[in-house]
Amino acid sequence: MPAGTLYRGREGMWSWVAHRVTGVLIFFFLFVHVLDTALVRVSPEDYDKVVAVYKTPIVALLEYGLVAAVLFHALNGLRVIAVDFWSKGPRYQKQMLWTVMGIWIVLMVGALYPVLGHAAREVFGG
Repeated sequence: MPAGTLYRGREGMWSWVAHRVTGVLIFFFLFVHVLDTALVRVSPEDYDKVVAVYKTPIVALLEYGLVAAVLFHALNGLRVIAVDFWSKGPRYQKQMLWTVMGIWIVLMVGALYPVLGHAAREVFGG
């Protein structure tokens, strides 16, 4: 390859990878969610067992990860739309990515208590 043509992977590449990974994770969550919801018609007792597992602290951490994936995917998707449809979008894509990351962090901090509060009370008492 000629010098200077090898893509080294900066912010744009990592946001591209994260967007695809979060999309796949969200897809698998939806797939599992449809399956476990369908279980109620097949065996209500087994459905109740599955729902009981969903109330554990470990699943609360997974839910927080789901919130992280959905928020990043949505915010980055808006950034991608801006890059694609705004004439100055490509020029400001790096700044928009850092803005997305800042908003994502603020929202994730805000989601800590609503998503993990129950699990923290169960683990630490209170």
